[in-house]
Amino acid sequence: MFPSAPASPRTPGGSARRTLGSAAPSPLSRPGGRKNLAVVAAAGSPVLFSPVAWRSGSLSARGTPTRVIQHPSASETVNYDVKAFGSSLPVKVMEALRKADADDQLSVQVDESGWAWLVHKERLIIWKIGQSAVAKLSLCKELQLPPSDFQWSSSLAAISCLSSSGEASSLQSLAIMVATSEGSVRYWPNVAHEGSYIETFTDFGGTLCSFLTAIKGGSFILSSSRGQLVRLVPDSSGKIHQHALPQGQGMFSGIGRKVSSLLGILSPGHDAVISSVLWDKEKSNFYMLTSSNLNKWEIDDSSERYILSWDINRILKEHITDAIWGSESNYEDIKGGVIIQYMDLQQNRNGLVILAAAWHPGDRPCLVYYTLITVEDKGYQMSDDVVVEVTQYNPSFQSEEEVLCCLVVPDYFSHAAYLYKEDEVFACSTGTGRISLPQEKIIFGTQGDSILGAGSCTSLPIFFMKKSGLVTILSRENVSVLPEDLEDSLSSSVAGPRSESPAFDTANRLEIIAQEDKTKLLKAAFLQYCRKDIVNAQSTVVELFPSNADLDSDAELDRAVTQISMDLMDDYPASDPRWAESVPEEAAGFSNTSLILLHQLEDKTKAHSFFIEFLHQVGLFERLGSFPVRGMPMATRLLLCEHAEKLAAAIVLKNHHSRLPDLVNAAILTTLNKRECDVLPSLTPADVFFREVSQIDSIFECLLEEEEQILKAVPIESIEWAQIVVNVNIIIKDMLQAACQYRQSRASLYKTGELPEREPEYIPWTVSTVLFSQASSGLRAAITRQHGIILKEVYPQVDSNLRSIVAEQLVALLDCFLDGYVSQLKSVDRPADQERYSSVEMEYVQKRSELLSPLLSLGQYQMAAALAEKYCDFDILVQMCEQTDNQARLQRYMTQFADQNFSDFLFRWYLEKGKRGKLLSQPIAQHGQLASFLQAHEHLSWLHEINSQDLQKAHRTLQTLANMETRYFAKKKTLLGLSKLSALASDFSEDILQEKIDEISEQERFLLHQETLPEQLLAEKQLNLNDMPVLSASQLIDMYICDENRRANEYDFKKALDLLEYIDEEEEVDVNDVKLKIICKALRRDGWSSSEGKDDPIEASKDSIFVKILQKLLKEGVQLSEYLPEVKDLLQANELGHLRYNAYFEFVLKANYELYVQGQA
Repeated sequence: MFPSAPASPRTPGGSARRTLGSAAPSPLSRPGGRKNLAVVAAAGSPVLFSPVAWRSGSLSARGTPTRVIQHPSASETVNYDVKAFGSSLPVKVMEALRKADADDQLSVQVDESGWAWLVHKERLIIWKIGQSAVAKLSLCKELQLPPSDFQWSSSLAAISCLSSSGEASSLQSLAIMVATSEGSVRYWPNVAHEGSYIETFTDFGGTLCSFLTAIKGGSFILSSSRGQLVRLVPDSSGKIHQHALPQGQGMFSGIGRKVSSLLGILSPGHDAVISSVLWDKEKSNFYMLTSSNLNKWEIDDSSERYILSWDINRILKEHITDAIWGSESNYEDIKGGVIIQYMDLQQNRNGLVILAAAWHPGDRPCLVYYTLITVEDKGYQMSDDVVVEVTQYNPSFQSEEEVLCCLVVPDYFSHAAYLYKEDEVFACSTGTGRISLPQEKIIFGTQGDSILGAGSCTSLPIFFMKKSGLVTILSRENVSVLPEDLEDSLSSSVAGPRSESPAFDTANRLEIIAQEDKTKLLKAAFLQYCRKDIVNAQSTVVELFPSNADLDSDAELDRAVTQISMDLMDDYPASDPRWAESVPEEAAGFSNTSLILLHQLEDKTKAHSFFIEFLHQVGLFERLGSFPVRGMPMATRLLLCEHAEKLAAAIVLKNHHSRLPDLVNAAILTTLNKRECDVLPSLTPADVFFREVSQIDSIFECLLEEEEQILKAVPIESIEWAQIVVNVNIIIKDMLQAACQYRQSRASLYKTGELPEREPEYIPWTVSTVLFSQASSGLRAAITRQHGIILKEVYPQVDSNLRSIVAEQLVALLDCFLDGYVSQLKSVDRPADQERYSSVEMEYVQKRSELLSPLLSLGQYQMAAALAEKYCDFDILVQMCEQTDNQARLQRYMTQFADQNFSDFLFRWYLEKGKRGKLLSQPIAQHGQLASFLQAHEHLSWLHEINSQDLQKAHRTLQTLANMETRYFAKKKTLLGLSKLSALASDFSEDILQEKIDEISEQERFLLHQETLPEQLLAEKQLNLNDMPVLSASQLIDMYICDENRRANEYDFKKALDLLEYIDEEEEVDVNDVKLKIICKALRRDGWSSSEGKDDPIEASKDSIFVKILQKLLKEGVQLSEYLPEVKDLLQANELGHLRYNAYFEFVLKANYELYVQGQA
């Protein structure tokens, strides 16, 4: 990684770099902002570059500054230019500089958010900075500082953005807090209103304040020179709350000092002097560098946790000393006398960067060696891998005050670094790249100019000069942000074989490749962007894909973007000599020199992330459409995300390849054989497999095949038998989780401002259904297959410990499986795709049940619950609660999933399973939901209403049910009875109650006719009152007068007549016809012929059913003349049958009519 024999730092022009441990640290998260110590008259504190802010800026804001400041040093520099940054300074700033006396202390702070402030005496002037040539005069404000007996400093001021976006584009969205050395604090909630501020005081017991740092949640941390820290939290009521940060209470605080000393995690010493502080806003970590320790805190919205104190003196001193004086013959004598000062702390993607100065007073001449140390923060400890870069900046030692120096690391993604004092800047690098940037000293002091402060903005180093204002220092040969090998390969691929000059000249290059395809042209623009030539990159893109282009042009854009992304993923490592024979000529584009596969994958990941950034910055990402993949169209933006996900998964697989080489190599060989890939003698199968990242998912099926072979070949009792399943699970799980985690954490990066109305259906590759061109061999099939292997073959055979392990792994696999379905469903959740949505949802619900149900059968309730809760499988949740009789959990789910109608699902489940007792015994809290549910189930709702003491509603429900009941007579009678009881028990008023009771009684009277049907008749008809239907009035009349009712008497026929009043008009029946039919049936019941020979017709008919009916009607006061049909009509009725021709019958009938009908009149 580094030169094996670096030049001695003690030789003129030499520098040294030492790597302690293994390879350079892996990238860390982005920092948010930091401050450093004032130097001489300059209290400037560089603030770390934020990639978020960089991406959100306009293209013009990232253009290279063009106004060159004619410093004497500028013309003498070899590798760098000093250029003006942005527009002219505001008038207030220039006046303050002009009025300042020679002895006045001036200090400036440049913040990464694009704001700067100057402190002069008791005044602070804050203004907006940027690369635009037009000054925004309105974005400047002068504030009055609190009184102090000491010098005011810009490092005791900090700004906080009030907007949700995290950016402050105006004074109204900016808050600022300032402090004096004694601890007086003043806070402006809105900088636009300079007269409105809050004050408080922080007492450090006589120790002076050094730094004020803005952190999360609009709060601040005030640091004393002895390392005491206080958090200041302004609130909306006009108060500033403050509390001290914990000291020495990290995760190792309980162990002894001797042991903690061995681990390098001592608590801060009371005699330590603070040198610098750093706020990492991505990880919410706060660091403090002192003369002996590096301390770390984790910061939450309302609390802080002390994590560690790293003993830099003990750990770093020997390595720094060895890097500088290690080659000296009297090294052992020298190292005891070496003095080291730790002065500043910054951060880039490789880790924390510490600036240290070392000198040996016995040297003649005595030189100060400025050194940059890079170390990765591992969370609760610092990495053992430390990179020590001894720069070529080694001035003569004058005094300890002269040694003081500050550091700017302007670009989080770069290893560029700038050391500065009052009158000079030294440009160099941190030593963590494979190549070093040119080292050069740039002097400003020869013309009386001086540096008042520094920082970074838009990834550029910014210095505030007393005479020249804001300037930046740029390398004359812009170094690309791409990994060096990819950068070189890209340049050569864009140039093509016809290019004679390796230098990248935009105009000439575009002429050379003007006839080539747009993919190569877009690569050229990408390379320009990576070299920070934003203007030309944008011009190339506009020429290639104008915004008013037609659909064909957009299709070309999708094709070119997809091809470049694929090229980055599947790049041939052409610079690796082992690959020399394998790289096809047409594959020239992104060669990769790293001989270590893991580094190759990491470099591809970096390059791909820059490509996505490039597409956003030049405005192409918003225009992306779709591109065919796996036989169907896919949104190009999501395809790009898929490529990045595969890179993440490939890195995970490579790590497992190192840990489980036999298993992974066997699966790789199977994969390559299926893909019919040849492996040259100079290459390993892993070289070939990991080169083509786009095919990384082909490993899954082959891992399962290897697993199944081992399960068959190895005895069950051996350790290897179950371990193979555990290992395969780990590999698949970790790969899928890495991909899913990337997809979720970077979702905003792959979103466009407005999604098209009709994007294609999205099926993530992590759950695709096609591998090796077989529809049944995709990842969904693979996970389903592994599900069966685990539960049917392995789980029953292993002990409880292994059961827990494989069950947990299975849950993780199923999580990825189901998450893919959710993503697919979301992509078709729109009105136009409802049919497709329903189809996918049905498949999803079925698969979800099939995969989760076995977990219940095995008693793995917690794991089943975790997935069922996440993916809303209510059936599994209810089954689990029923099996474990956990009613409390059911109630929790009703609350947790209230917006998804869990209660309705549960109630319906109880109904379907016949568990009505449980349905109706819900706690009071659920009565409202149960009532709503039961509105559609009235046959049960009345029970709930009685239970809830809503008796009036129960009465109405029961009466409605009774009115609707026609299937069962007994049920209708019962419902009416219950309805009457509910009414009687309710709080109806007397009038209403009587009305309702009368209404029910009337219905009961009608039912009584059916209830009193003769038993002989019911037996004859094979009917039973308990299960016979409710009969209508017409049906009951027919029952009473039918011939089967052989024992019918006057009572039966009278009931039939009584039922006439219950015939509904809707039945379309003539009541008089029915009455005639009843009377005729009654007359036919008697043997009128037996009366022949008797002279008295009245006496002869007195015992007939007809006469007895007449007598009953008379008793009831019925007017027979109106009630009975005319005698002549009766004698002509067909229903009389043979009686119509019986003269004696006619004689008797007329006699009875005369007696009873006319006699009544």
